[in-house]
Amino acid sequence: MTLVAGSYERFIWGYRLKSRKEPQTLTLTPLFSFPSHLSTIKAVAVSGSAAVSGGYDDTIKIYDLSSSSEIGSLQQSSAITSLSFFTPPSLPSFPRNLLATDADGCLSIYDADPFVHLKTLKVHKKGVNSLSVHPSGRLALTVGHDECLAMVNLVRGRRSFYCRLSKESSIVQFNETGEKFFMIADEKISVHESEDARLIFELENGKRVLCAARGTNGILFTGGENRSVTAWDTAGGKVAYSIEDAHATRVKGIVVLSKSCGDSGEEDPYIVASASSDGVIRIWDVRMANKEKTSPLAEANTRSRLTCLAGSSIKSVKRPQVENSNRDANPEAVVKES
Repeated sequence: MTLVAGSYERFIWGYRLKSRKEPQTLTLTPLFSFPSHLSTIKAVAVSGSAAVSGGYDDTIKIYDLSSSSEIGSLQQSSAITSLSFFTPPSLPSFPRNLLATDADGCLSIYDADPFVHLKTLKVHKKGVNSLSVHPSGRLALTVGHDECLAMVNLVRGRRSFYCRLSKESSIVQFNETGEKFFMIADEKISVHESEDARLIFELENGKRVLCAARGTNGILFTGGENRSVTAWDTAGGKVAYSIEDAHATRVKGIVVLSKSCGDSGEEDPYIVASASSDGVIRIWDVRMANKEKTSPLAEANTRSRLTCLAGSSIKSVKRPQVENSNRDANPEAVVKES
């Protein structure tokens, strides 16, 4: 398992999570760290042996985790705000497409083999805050500074739905099946039906939510200003369990180490990683959350202000070299149907 984190200080950090012979013992081993961007890193994404980072320098950097090296970059017209791979369930070690959003309100689609630009769509009037790809790979949801929700048909390469929200949302996330999606606005989490965007219910976190990751069986993990890692039961509309004071400062990234994150299934589905602006990455066994004091299974201190976190299993697939260009392939081509 590999974790990749970005920071305010332009550094990208890579760690490998290893199991020791002793039960319940894990270690985070450093793989790489270097200033990959010219300014703050805003987003990272990982799938198999491929990783990407995006920052305020209008650039997407691409990494091969099997060799712990940077293999290319893609230039955007404005700051990168979110990144997401689409990886077919039948081939979890090899991403098919990369999707990126920016501060101009655009969504860009790339073929991931190799990384070639396919199409850019204007989906919001202002910057995009968050992006989530449906498990089928056929559509994506975005929320933006224009206080709107947009749905993009990735097969046809066009925006198919656009509506105004009562309040600006910072995060949108499909659940593991794609039947529901979540939107987060400050401290409130709303659960919706994907078919018609109908509101099912709202959850109240108390303090602002800054990151979220879907788990299995309807669980949604969140972190934020309350410094805790909270698991929400989105079927029952309540807190399933919570790791209080997981970090000294706000939590900026969460990764669930399970099949739902594209892993091979060899990892323990009860293991969750969190990253904070205090610079620390911690690994948790969520089954210990209800105990009086929960201690991390492993941790690493980057001594930087972390902004984002992503993770995936390392595969032996080698990534193709990428030219430092943003050339178009067939301009009419979009995401292939699964």
